[in-house]
Amino acid sequence: MEKIQRVHSASFKAKVALELMKGIDAISVICSKYSIHPTQANRWKQRAAQGIEGIFSDKPDKELKVKDALIEELYKQVGQLKVELDWLKKKFH
Repeated sequence: MEKIQRVHSASFKAKVALELMKGIDAISVICSKYSIHPTQANRWKQRAAQGIEGIFSDKPDKELKVKDALIEELYKQVGQLKVELDWLKKKFH
């Protein structure tokens, strides 16, 4: 017998994880309500908790600044190489 894997949307996962984090109902009640396995529900809850920590940390801002600086440097290099290529094309034509 082949088992069909269900695919849940991000909003559904967030909804379930938030309900689990609130702790109003037992995990078994929530899992039966949404027809999901408790292990899967716990994984979604853990991922949600990790994501929430990321929202309040400064690390993403630092990573974004480093990424922007790298992109800026690469654009400078591309511009310089384009100028050199144009110069070489003019010189040898």
